[in-house]
Amino acid sequence: MNRSCSLKKFVAGRGALVSALVLTTALAAPLAASSHREAPLTSKKPAIDSTDVYAFVSPGAATTVTLIANWIPFEEPAGGPNFYHFDPLARYLIKVDRDGNGVPDITYEWRFQNAIQNTATFLYNTGRIDSLTDPDYNYRQTYTVASIDGAGVRTVLATGLTMPPDNIGPRSTPNYEALAAAGVYPAGAGRLVFAGQRDDPFYIDLGSIFDLLGLRPFNNAHLIPLAVEPGIDTPGGFNIHTTSIRVPMTELAPACPVPAVATNQNCVIGVWATAELPSRLTRTLAAPFITGSGAFVQVSRLGNPLVNELLVDLARKDAFSASQPTGDGAFLPLILDPELARLIDTLYPAIAVPPPPRNDLVTVFLTGIPNVNRQLVSANSPSEQLRLNMGIAPTAAICAGNRLGFIGGDNAGFPNGRRLEDDATDIALRVVAGGYALAPAGFNVFPNNRLGDGVNVNDRPCLTAFPYQGTPHQGYTHTHHPVGSTTTP
Repeated sequence: MNRSCSLKKFVAGRGALVSALVLTTALAAPLAASSHREAPLTSKKPAIDSTDVYAFVSPGAATTVTLIANWIPFEEPAGGPNFYHFDPLARYLIKVDRDGNGVPDITYEWRFQNAIQNTATFLYNTGRIDSLTDPDYNYRQTYTVASIDGAGVRTVLATGLTMPPDNIGPRSTPNYEALAAAGVYPAGAGRLVFAGQRDDPFYIDLGSIFDLLGLRPFNNAHLIPLAVEPGIDTPGGFNIHTTSIRVPMTELAPACPVPAVATNQNCVIGVWATAELPSRLTRTLAAPFITGSGAFVQVSRLGNPLVNELLVDLARKDAFSASQPTGDGAFLPLILDPELARLIDTLYPAIAVPPPPRNDLVTVFLTGIPNVNRQLVSANSPSEQLRLNMGIAPTAAICAGNRLGFIGGDNAGFPNGRRLEDDATDIALRVVAGGYALAPAGFNVFPNNRLGDGVNVNDRPCLTAFPYQGTPHQGYTHTHHPVGSTTTP
């Protein structure tokens, strides 16, 4: 690309009234988005906006895998009186593909119900919440967890579970950690489940990255230079809601031996999360205001972090999130010649990136890495999934692994699954720039292999036990946007 060209050139009666105002919305056309406001349409409906998916062998319980799907981006901890909840009209799903053909072989489903104790008050809680059955816990949600096999047979694993409240403050939720711990439930056959508010474990400098791909530690190398600054953790101080499950490996992949063997492709699973809504939503000006009918339609999809956000164009973001992995061949050109790589090449004149076709990116994001996390048939069925080799044991305690995962020499980390500590932003930037071992020859050099946003660690520590994600920030006292570093190890 000729870098002398400008950036601009590159971006070449009441009853009658209610009846008259019934609005019916059909969702048969693609209506979807995912990640932190990643695609246009469901940025307008955050309760079904999936922010991140994680899949890792559970440290301390190495015959199990933890599957996490996070939802509702940028939850302001002080967001009362209407704090955050899941959508009771929706189905929240985590899907697992055992062989790489893009079809789920087992799916875990969460369905939520509102259980308001006193509708005559505006209060979320009417006093201190000391337990999940406390009458002062007014606006609560209960939920059911089920599994669905490849033939569509649905089995309820646990029902009538109460979700912990949001972390409000020292008067309302003074013993929040105990409340949250009470929200971890057994779900039979060695499973554990949790749903509720957590700290957002994703860390990234969104404010700079979406200001024309700014990386504060590299500000002086940008086409529009600024002073070098430490990165800022944009999601820091915000919370999310999670659906999490810890499952025995034997359930996820019955053909995988016990203990799991890294060289056995039967031990590699693909994971992604979706949300679904009824195909017809009816909105009225009378209670219950919104009702749903018809078959469920997928409205959110997320597997690998940042793929839809940084590699899929605006015209197809919503279509991607409404699509199935079996159709991901349609997006192959966007991976082979990613716009992000061209942007790096344009906006950072000192960086030369590998030219298309980027078959290495197809390997990382669509087929799996040979001898690491390639599935039985994924090489012949490219699809965007978060692939995890269950035979690669944890290399460290929870949240103590090498944050650069695979490209940092730690095969237990992203893109082999994804742990809470993995720095998906820096990994993705370096991979797209060619600064890693699988890239075409000559590009795994500085600065390509040192790119980063200067945010190298999350703002909250992990828990040592399931559900592992840190305690959410409370509404009474919290801060946003912690400052990171100018270093990019």
